[in-house]
Amino acid sequence: MGNLLYLIAVILVIIWAISFFGGYYTGGIIHVLLVIAIIAILLRVIRGAA
Repeated sequence: MGNLLYLIAVILVIIWAISFFGGYYTGGIIHVLLVIAIIAILLRVIRGAA
């Protein structure tokens, strides 16, 4: 399950980067999803290091 969350987080970050640099407007929801994605990545890194 953790691996799936990490994959989703990476995909969300990639989508955000494409929309941010490509100039497409995706609305405010993508920023909420980005925060969730970053939290998921940080939790995976912290748990993997411990």
